[in-house]
Amino acid sequence: MITHVLDDYYLAITFLISLGLQGALFLISFSLQTDKLTDLGGSANFFLLAIFTLCAGGTYHTRNIVASVLVLLWSTRLGGFLFFRVLKTGKDGRFDEMRSKFFSFMGFWAFQLFWVWTVSLPLTILNSPNVSDPSRGGGNPAFGTARDIAGIIMFAIGFGIEAVGDQQKYLWKSSRPAKGEINDKGVWHFTRHPNFFGEIFLWWGMYTLCIEPAVAHATGLGARRALYGSVVGPIFISLLLFFVSGLPLAEKPTSKKYYLMSHGLHPESGRKWAEYKVLSIET
Repeated sequence: MITHVLDDYYLAITFLISLGLQGALFLISFSLQTDKLTDLGGSANFFLLAIFTLCAGGTYHTRNIVASVLVLLWSTRLGGFLFFRVLKTGKDGRFDEMRSKFFSFMGFWAFQLFWVWTVSLPLTILNSPNVSDPSRGGGNPAFGTARDIAGIIMFAIGFGIEAVGDQQKYLWKSSRPAKGEINDKGVWHFTRHPNFFGEIFLWWGMYTLCIEPAVAHATGLGARRALYGSVVGPIFISLLLFFVSGLPLAEKPTSKKYYLMSHGLHPESGRKWAEYKVLSIET
């Protein structure tokens, strides 16, 4: 049975679900002065929105099920890995400056809410009544088109690169490499940030999979516009990782570390900065 909640695209209810979850986790984390729930909270939010919109939509078309299951698998893998990692390390150094500051810490959770809600838009809108309910002008073109297959392949490639990259980096750090050693093994040999690349690529794959009802004109004009408009999801995650919380936060301290190792007050190795510059050009 299809459930209509607040609006026919599930935009309001998914925002409220995200607000409730992120707000509750923020209060718990701030009260306990812990950052062990930060990344887990984001992954859990993706999981919750995927399962809610699929079940509330009530139209278990193959495309809806496949897209939802892919997000469930991705969020479970990523959330489980990040939670395991922070339990092993004891804390997340990104939050050392804000963990005890109410509004600064709250800002992270507010941004995480917006991140999850926005990036989930392709799946949220696909599962919504206006897209999947025939009585509301929705439709379900036969599953298995070129876009469906391309979307699944893109998602699988992104998922695999991100998962392998995470595992390889964790094992490399666990091996206690020598100070200044550069991680250029496995997928890290081809790109300095396989996890970021994988996440961006898989969300473009998700959008490609979800867009088929609009491209096939199987829905009304409003639903087609909503599906096309959900491209803000993969665009947002691309811009976020390229210019805000991904590359900038990873590149700046790494570059500084290798520069100081070669040109600081007490240089340890004159080659490290040159080696890092070569890596930057090649990857």
